[in-house]
Amino acid sequence: MKKKLLLSLWFTLLIFLVGYLFWQNEFKYSLPTPVPQNYHAIAMGSKIELGPCCAFDSKPIFIHFFNPDCPCSRFNVPHVSDLIKKYGDKINFKIVVLNKKRNFTIDEIQKKFDAQIPVYFDEAIAENCGVFSTPQAVLLDPSHKLYYRGNYNKTRYCTDAKSNYAQMAIDSLLSKNHNPSFNAFALRAYGCSLPKCTK
Repeated sequence: MKKKLLLSLWFTLLIFLVGYLFWQNEFKYSLPTPVPQNYHAIAMGSKIELGPCCAFDSKPIFIHFFNPDCPCSRFNVPHVSDLIKKYGDKINFKIVVLNKKRNFTIDEIQKKFDAQIPVYFDEAIAENCGVFSTPQAVLLDPSHKLYYRGNYNKTRYCTDAKSNYAQMAIDSLLSKNHNPSFNAFALRAYGCSLPKCTK
């Protein structure tokens, strides 16, 4: 009787542990990121003031909001690297690192993406763009108006070519589509919360 009880307790603990690990590493990232209480929404088409980092950009600007400690951010590094390689001559790419736990260097971040592009550590850029989670993509037109703010893909591994939302936004802007339409999944934030990156 004791053996059966111990065995059932062991299996219950094991099931609980597997469920907890699944929640921590997978399921919670499939849910929309909770909108912070004092979130200040930035409407599409708004002129975005980014200060000195983008003052002289005459091409469209693509900003990748990245947290090296966020699993979703880590999984999409190859996809972002591919976008930089494919569109780097037509669009000015930038990375904004949002991480409170560790200090990363510009060189470390550039090595992760295999790209010599500008890297910033400024939370104000996230606030100005209305970003409250990572990974998020922001695309500004040449006049610095918000063209797209959203997800890279429906899957956190960026494996579904039919839902490469950030790439679709780039293609749409480059083809001079002034009235883009993106589905709700593209625009609703998924990933890791940034509680200190909102007004």
